[in-house]
Amino acid sequence: MKSQQRAVQIRITQYHSYWIAEGIDLALVTQAPSLDALVVNIREAVELHLDGEDLESFGLPPRQRIHATIELKLWAKRG
Repeated sequence: MKSQQRAVQIRITQYHSYWIAEGIDLALVTQAPSLDALVVNIREAVELHLDGEDLESFGLPPRQRIHATIELKLWAKRG
């Protein structure tokens, strides 16, 4: 039986006109004005954070996977 491999966990939220990504199990934060730009920033931040690290000590496979959860706020229409 294969051991279960973890993914880097990221929480994405929106604050005003920016999207914010925060690492859940890694200490990293990045932001961007669009989700497309945020994905690029997340990949770069994860690569830089893990560069030269022993991935096994983080419970990660040699090829990291990123699992992102987007939290959306619901706005009630008034009128």
